[in-house]
Amino acid sequence: MIFEAMTVGSFLSNCYIIGSETTKEAAIIDPGADFDRIVSKLKEHGLTPTMIILTHAHGDHIGAVNDLVEKYGAKVYIHKDDAEALKDANINLSKMVTGKSISITPDVELEDGDIIKLGDLDLKIIHTPGHTRGGICIKVENIMLTGDTLFNSSIGRTDFPGGSYEDIIASIKNKIFKYDDDTIIYPGHNSPSTIKYEKQHNPFVQQ
Repeated sequence: MIFEAMTVGSFLSNCYIIGSETTKEAAIIDPGADFDRIVSKLKEHGLTPTMIILTHAHGDHIGAVNDLVEKYGAKVYIHKDDAEALKDANINLSKMVTGKSISITPDVELEDGDIIKLGDLDLKIIHTPGHTRGGICIKVENIMLTGDTLFNSSIGRTDFPGGSYEDIIASIKNKIFKYDDDTIIYPGHNSPSTIKYEKQHNPFVQQ
């Protein structure tokens, strides 16, 4: 597996590239900004993106989507419960975050437990509502991309439309924490961690 992480945009969102060593197909996760940097990183690895997977429909995670779709023809994936928000700039907060209204119609609406094939890789979709109604995590091999659900020693905000503190805590404890302790989490903002570390040290799940 080819795996790259980069921090993009003024809100310091994490964008990830997952690539298949065998087919050189790639998935771009949460391309929030910095189109040129993302393209450069894809070229560096000789990858062609066939899909863009969004962990949720907020402006700081979707800013470069339309440009990438135009360049590569990649399909856009998002959980079905965030599909309408992705189309509506008032709900996805894109005007506030990027200064422009962004509306995206997804090609694929995901559900909990879906498996996305990327060459020889299986990407498992885990529905983790709380930050938004349709927030997801993506599990592949021993890593999990947790979007704005679980951060290193913190959690995502729940005061945006569709947010719920009770839901995000339940998602973390019942959905994320059931995986192996040595699973490495790569969040939507800030630095990586592990499930073990978050179980032991995250103050929001110690309550």
